[in-house]
Amino acid sequence: MVRLTKINNQEFFINSDLMEFIESTPDTIISLTTGKKIIVKESAEEVIEKIIEYKSKALKNWEILNKS
Repeated sequence: MVRLTKINNQEFFINSDLMEFIESTPDTIISLTTGKKIIVKESAEEVIEKIIEYKSKALKNWEILNKS
């Protein structure tokens, strides 16, 4: 899960696997596979960095758990 901030300053967590694409118009709009759209305060680049960080941590944890 990735922590983001809605434009009303409310923080929330989102499953990055549900993200279909990210637009900068200039607001950052995340379109989900469900058809829902969410406007966030973070830039598209920041969202991508958070996704990479989350997936890297998840992969490292999986590798640690499977070292036997």
